[in-house]
Formats: sequence, structure tokens, C-alpha cells
Amino acid sequence: MMARGASKQARERAGRRQLLARWCHRAGVLPLLGRMRLGPRDAVRVLAYHRVLESAEPDDFSFDTELISASARAFREQMEYLKRHFVPMSFAQVLDHLDRGRRIPRGAVLVTFDDGYDDNYRIAFPILRDLGMSAMFFVSTGHIDSGRPYAYDWLVHMVCSTPAARLQAPELGVDWTLGEGLGERRVQASELLDRLKSLDDEGQSALIARLEREWDMPRDRGHPHCRPMTWDQLREMRAAGMEIGSHGVDHRMLAKLPRERMLAEVQGSKQALERELGAPVAVLSYPVGGPDAFDGDTVEAVRAAGFRMACSYVAGTRAIEATTLYSVPRLPVERQMDREWFEAMVAVPEVFSYSSRLRTG
Repeated sequence: MMARGASKQARERAGRRQLLARWCHRAGVLPLLGRMRLGPRDAVRVLAYHRVLESAEPDDFSFDTELISASARAFREQMEYLKRHFVPMSFAQVLDHLDRGRRIPRGAVLVTFDDGYDDNYRIAFPILRDLGMSAMFFVSTGHIDSGRPYAYDWLVHMVCSTPAARLQAPELGVDWTLGEGLGERRVQASELLDRLKSLDDEGQSALIARLEREWDMPRDRGHPHCRPMTWDQLREMRAAGMEIGSHGVDHRMLAKLPRERMLAEVQGSKQALERELGAPVAVLSYPVGGPDAFDGDTVEAVRAAGFRMACSYVAGTRAIEATTLYSVPRLPVERQMDREWFEAMVAVPEVFSYSSRLRTG
């Protein structure tokens, strides 16, 4: 059976941050900590979301619950907090400040979403519109075209839903008896997904395709709980002040692709977005986004394609300037964050944000 040490340690670290955040709120010291920030005072906070659902704990949800960033109610509260205490900005405004040689305001914050799930349109977008705020939605254009679920999501769904009793993936050293309940299956799917990302792109695709065949669960069937947005929805959102950026074509880890396929992902996504939206697209988010998802060749390809900024999924904040434009860190927002933890994380990210974990192997 799998080792759970790493995930247990992560939960313990998260629990400590949450408890410390609650103590800081009750003691009234959070404003003081915010003024005594450990990081650069001109560092920009870029928040990273994936999914916003009506409930952060949906029943019978056979997809990756770790991609649920907040409930609808929590998301509204978070956006209201940003409006009251920080300076919400768009990427276009940040780039304009840089072009004019103007200093980005202290307390600047940007809101981003990765992947392009339809709940971004159904739930997050109306809240942002009601509050007069903007966000950047990084979408994988191939999925917008096809409407197919994302491969990683489908892997989780298969593990959580298959009637099979055993999972064998020798390329990952996996030979597991699958759990009887959904909770156990979710833990196993999360571990499998993390191990999968150590493989190159061809190996990842081959394993997912093999399980689709063996378990007779083709991704083309789709599922109502995992749908991408449509081009019409994206056009409506853009017309209402939202920003749309690239997340590649097929959500591939760019640094793990052969050069020609990596270039096709970068260039093809930009071309599709500009064709469908009728406007230049300046910002990309690296799919998966950890330190093993992009490298120097990837950055050069993104720059050469005409993108002016790129976001990683490395946790942290940084001043946005010429030397950091293509490796902007972000602050992941996840469903375990209660109000106190979220507010502490935004105020003092150096203490309260998630730390990035490097995969080995």
C-alpha cells in the first residue's frame, strides 16, 4: 500500500498555519504583522484559484477535491476582503505601470484561475462582476474546443469510480488494492496523480489511456462535474472586464515535452485565444506550474511567442519587474482555508501561505 507520510506532514503544516492565523486574529496582531512584512514591501500578491463550487465539500464528487479553492460564499467573502484592504489590479494595469515606469501600488493583488472549468463562469464570474472586480482566467484552449475533461481530472475520476478492485501501474511502482469508500479512493487518486507527474509527457498520457481502456472509462464520455468553459462564455466574460490568458493547448507540463510539441502548445494556445477573442493575449500560466513544469527553454519560447508575462504555481510573492516577468509566483487558495487563514495569508504570505513542494524522481 502507499506511503502517506508526505501528505500527513503537509496536513500538519497546514493545521499549524490555520491555528496561528486564528490566534493572530483573536490577539488583534494581524495588522501589525502586515506592516512588518518579512518579504519585499513592493511584492505583488497573485492569488491562484482553480474551482469555486456552491459547496467546498460536495457529495458524491468523484473528481479532485484539492482543486476546489473555495465555496461560493467563501469566495465572495474573500473578494470583499480584498476590495476593502488591498488594491485589486488587472494584469493589463500592471503591464501599463511597467511600460510607463510607474511604481506598482503597495498592496496590489491580482486574482487568477487556472484550467478553465465551467464553474468559473457559472459561479466565480457573477460574484466578480457584482463586486466590480476583474480576474485572469487561464484556459487550455484544446479543452475549450473539445469540451473534454482534463486528463488529470479524469484519472482521479477513474480511480474514484471504477468497479475494479485493484490498480496496477508498474511504471510508478504501484500495485494497490483500491479502497472501498470514496474517501479512501480520493487519497489513493491524489497519491497516484502526484507520482504520475514525475513521468515524461508520453508516459503520463500512456498510463491514463491504458486505464481508460482497461476500465472502459473513455474520457470522451465526459461528466457534468468536470466541464470546460465555452468560447461564447469566455467572450462574455471578457466583454464584462475579465481577462483571459493561456494555459497551453492540452494542459501539458511544458518542460516535459519535446521541443516541437512544447512550441506548438505555447504558440497554438495564443493563436487560438486571439482568433476567438479578437484581442491580443499577453499572459500565460504554466500548466501544473511547479519548478519541474517550466525551464529556460520554456521561458524563451513563451517570450518569443509574444507573451509579456507568465505565472508559475510556485508559492510566494515577488516584485514584478523585467527580470521576474516570466516566473511570477502565486499564492494558492484552497478549500481548507477559513476566513482567518485567508486573511492572514494575504496579509503576511511569507508566514501563512502554502510552501512549494518539490517532487523527486
